[in-house]
Amino acid sequence: MTLAAARKVADAVLYEGYLLYPYRASAGKNQVRWQFGIVGPPGAVESGAGEEPTMRSECLLEVADGAAARVDVQVRFLQVQVRSTERSTGSGSFEPVDELTVGPATWIRWHEAVERGVAHDGLLVDELEELHTYAVEVPGGEEIELLTDDDGREVGRLVRTRTPLRGELRVVVSRTRDQRSDQGRLRRLSVELVNQTEWSANPTGLDRPRDVAAMSSFVGAHLLMAVEDGAFVSITDPPEWAAEAAATCSNHRCWPVLVGEPGSTDVVLASPIILADHPEIAPESPGDLYDSTEIDEILTLRIMTLTDDEKRAARGTDPRAGAIIDRSDTMPPEIFERLHGALRGFETPVAPAPDLDDVPTFGTAPWWNPAVDAAVSPENDTVQINGVAVGKGTRVRLHPSGRGDAQDIFIDGLTAVVAGVYFDVDGDTHVAVVVEDDPAAELHEWYGRFSYFRPDELEPLAELEPSVGPARTGGQP
Repeated sequence: MTLAAARKVADAVLYEGYLLYPYRASAGKNQVRWQFGIVGPPGAVESGAGEEPTMRSECLLEVADGAAARVDVQVRFLQVQVRSTERSTGSGSFEPVDELTVGPATWIRWHEAVERGVAHDGLLVDELEELHTYAVEVPGGEEIELLTDDDGREVGRLVRTRTPLRGELRVVVSRTRDQRSDQGRLRRLSVELVNQTEWSANPTGLDRPRDVAAMSSFVGAHLLMAVEDGAFVSITDPPEWAAEAAATCSNHRCWPVLVGEPGSTDVVLASPIILADHPEIAPESPGDLYDSTEIDEILTLRIMTLTDDEKRAARGTDPRAGAIIDRSDTMPPEIFERLHGALRGFETPVAPAPDLDDVPTFGTAPWWNPAVDAAVSPENDTVQINGVAVGKGTRVRLHPSGRGDAQDIFIDGLTAVVAGVYFDVDGDTHVAVVVEDDPAAELHEWYGRFSYFRPDELEPLAELEPSVGPARTGGQP
């Protein structure tokens, strides 16, 4: 997989939260822009106007002995530009206005963004054992777009202004302690983005310090890394032999995940948004919606309810908003139906009717027989863990295994209360819990939204042991 092939997922990260429904500048939620991956200029945090000036990712590389492994490193981000509206006063002169209407379009003062990227390819891993720094420089500029009416007369203009950005990409490879696989030794690849932009100037007359700092920030910043003659090792779910090395990786304001088809190990995306390894864009999604963690069907339905005036205001806010409105207005029914949902990971094999003697049962009832419900009671069933009958009401300590999800890292060691014990048709046991420190614990319990763990991921806390129901093992009552 190449970095170019990984860009579809990376673009979703780049524009996540760029513009929020209802896609109008007048909406309160669009008054404060830029949510993710903000690498601010020096001093922005201290002044309360912006975010930290660094982002760092550390990941693991597996390099065969004697191999001349190379890595490509790319930083991608948005450069903010202010779009000002000016009305023509005649004789080639213009004056600033808050709003400018030209035919059916209305333009307002707004902050847009331009995609930027700086790539350094073919870096020899062995040579990176000493720190290498690479400049990240993007020029500022001003662009003018004249607006004319149907008769060709100049009505006004849009002035887009950008301030220059300057920073460094710091890359170094270090050797881990003796961890190695059959293929070679592990290396730790560290990549840090540092913003060094001066930002005291305010060339566009912005009112809020936050907006001034944003113009000197790397927005939606993330890192893409590819390796040749080597392989990346997941630090979200590392193999056992690499677990110790994975635990020593330090990531600041981003998290590295493997990108590409499941099983591929040649590209890593260090994202400011928590992702699992091998993220993908749903094939049913017809296009970007930008609204943070959007659900396509719900947002599209809401867009369809906008009035013509609201849609006109969205189109005048940002060209990307206009594209969303146009796509929703012209979406064919068969495309819209695809947004309703999809099931993945299931196969429906063609097979003869089951022999009842071979069907898994609870007691004497086949698993698909409704009578099985009478034999299973999650609120009363228990499971033996370390000699303790664990059931509803038992307090437990969580020890998630496998590190299959970044959320597991956050809850490791926390306490929870068991809400029920469930047995599936394969004979496995699942313990439903509510985390005690979760501010929404009561709400989760009210509508039955639980977290589920295997018994070996739980440690009973002996002070509250229920004495309900007989303990069960496997899937048998």
